[in-house]
Amino acid sequence: MKNKVTKAIFPVAGLGTRFLPATKSVPKEIMTLVDRPLIQYAIDEARAAGIKEFIFVTSRGKSALEDYFDHSPVLEADLTAKGKTELLDVLKSTYMDSGAIAYIRQHKALGLGHAVWCARRLIGDEPFAVILPDDVIAAEKPCLQQMIEAFEEQPASMVAAMEVAPAKTKSYGILDVEKDMGNVVSVKGMVEKPKEGEAPSNLAVIGRYVLQNSVMQNLNQGKTGAGGEIQLTDAIADEITAGRPVHGFRFKGQRFDCGSKAGFLQATVAFGLGRDDLREELLGYLEDVMHVEHAAQ
Repeated sequence: MKNKVTKAIFPVAGLGTRFLPATKSVPKEIMTLVDRPLIQYAIDEARAAGIKEFIFVTSRGKSALEDYFDHSPVLEADLTAKGKTELLDVLKSTYMDSGAIAYIRQHKALGLGHAVWCARRLIGDEPFAVILPDDVIAAEKPCLQQMIEAFEEQPASMVAAMEVAPAKTKSYGILDVEKDMGNVVSVKGMVEKPKEGEAPSNLAVIGRYVLQNSVMQNLNQGKTGAGGEIQLTDAIADEITAGRPVHGFRFKGQRFDCGSKAGFLQATVAFGLGRDDLREELLGYLEDVMHVEHAAQ
């Protein structure tokens, strides 16, 4: 099918400086929420959406991320010998089929658009998805699956969108909405990190994209935008200039910004409370902390 999306790009070349010193030796993408790395949440979401080819755009110092997906015969044999079948199943769920993953190096930090462009030869002439592992989305139906289903009904480049407080619009790419159709909005423009008071709406782009191949062609121009970087939002906005439709998609779910320390901690608490084996003990601890804090005021 021409509009079947089976390839996804994972831009993971960032240095993770907001999490130093941990990221001095540990890639941010394999830092864990409870007991699963950020990248595992992204991979599981992509798998649920029907993605078959996983393209990682990496940089120097990410070898631990690449090793994470390899088979571990010694650990597997140890778990088998000890009869730890549940842990063995968990381990096997992290494995990826040979040939399913490809790694591309981004040698210079020239922006998200440049990172996506680095994967152009592996994408070919097909539509593709982009997933930013920093954005972890808790949803009954995975966010990317929601988007791909909408894309198949209305084949147009699509960005995940959520409403943010007006004061926070300067931190996001913001949609200029032409027509609001509920979950899907028609977009007439996009502004990357607008100045305070100049945002066209409070509908912000977050880290999920389902894109027509023409967006990759736009990136071939190598135009720089905000911050002197090659911005993916600019390449998507070029679609609108060329008369091709672009949609924003209001997904159902809760997004956590795990690129920030506060967001990472919030996600850790939320996912911990969502676990039957952890909820009671964690909730009791949080209640105790709140009681102490309240008593101290």
